[in-house]
Amino acid sequence: MRITIFGANGRTGRLLVTQALAAGHRVTAVTRRPDTFPLRHDDLEVAAADVLDGPAVDAVVAGREAVLSTLGVPAGKAPITTYSRGTANIVAAMTRHRVRRLAVVSSTGVDPHPYPDAGLLFNRVLLPYVTRVLGRTLYADMRRMEELVRASSLDWTIVRPSGLYHLPSVTDYTMVEGDADGRFTARVDLAAGMVALLDGRYTGRTVSLVTTVENPGLLRWLRTEAAAGQG
Repeated sequence: MRITIFGANGRTGRLLVTQALAAGHRVTAVTRRPDTFPLRHDDLEVAAADVLDGPAVDAVVAGREAVLSTLGVPAGKAPITTYSRGTANIVAAMTRHRVRRLAVVSSTGVDPHPYPDAGLLFNRVLLPYVTRVLGRTLYADMRRMEELVRASSLDWTIVRPSGLYHLPSVTDYTMVEGDADGRFTARVDLAAGMVALLDGRYTGRTVSLVTTVENPGLLRWLRTEAAAGQG
């Protein structure tokens, strides 16, 4: 399948490109800085484009069969519009060129829920602080992105991972419609789930994807991942 990947130069994006190529797909990896993209493959095209540039997005969507988005923006106090504006460009280009399949990465933070195994500190203090204060503008824009995707006529799937972290290889991850009881998602599992969605499963659905083994401790995750942003 000929696919375009937005956010390809992020930590999840690079894993997604690698796994998509391993699965036999022809990949266009979109990045604003192609000179920093480390991967090379006969079936890989690295395209210089900004997701906020409509004509540039149009050019890398035309002629493809599916689009995967792993856009990532660091949390901050300033307004964030990259997810919604970029996805609006993607949806418009896909509609124009009759490309049907779209899967986008969002976050469980857009609709947080308490976790049975997390305890009061996490559920009553940390989770509200991350979603309502630290990541308020980020999750607000992700919600706008999700609304745009749902309102489209595309064959879409929205993927909501939990706290992202590193593992060296894919696990027996869980992907389910609606909420999953897991606080963490390995990026390599998220990439594997996105590739799996190319077969059309969960079309028109919002799914959660979590890793159920080798999860980091909360303090370690906060120290190494939480401040590093999405992606």
